[in-house]
Amino acid sequence: MDTKKEDKKLKRRIQDGKLTQADVARRLAELAFGKANDCVRLVLGENVALEGLDLSLLTELKRNEKGTLEIRLVDRLKALELLATMADRDGTDLESFLQAMQGGEP
Repeated sequence: MDTKKEDKKLKRRIQDGKLTQADVARRLAELAFGKANDCVRLVLGENVALEGLDLSLLTELKRNEKGTLEIRLVDRLKALELLATMADRDGTDLESFLQAMQGGEP
């Protein structure tokens, strides 16, 4: 999945006033279940090119006076709680809701 393209598409839908609950749920699921590989690669690698990295889970990156790096990622539990709340409002169980968001049959 190309996160940058998806983000642009989502921003365009927001600007056009066409954002749907499915769009929000899909993005929350991506945050809740996404991989942090590129975030770790950014921190541990040397001379890493930012262009190809998916840093959508990264919320903060800072270096202290001693050179130690601190990385903070999206709160996955909060994203899951929001997904569960959305599923409850729809009257579906979370597993069926997530399968539907991923394009599978509930």
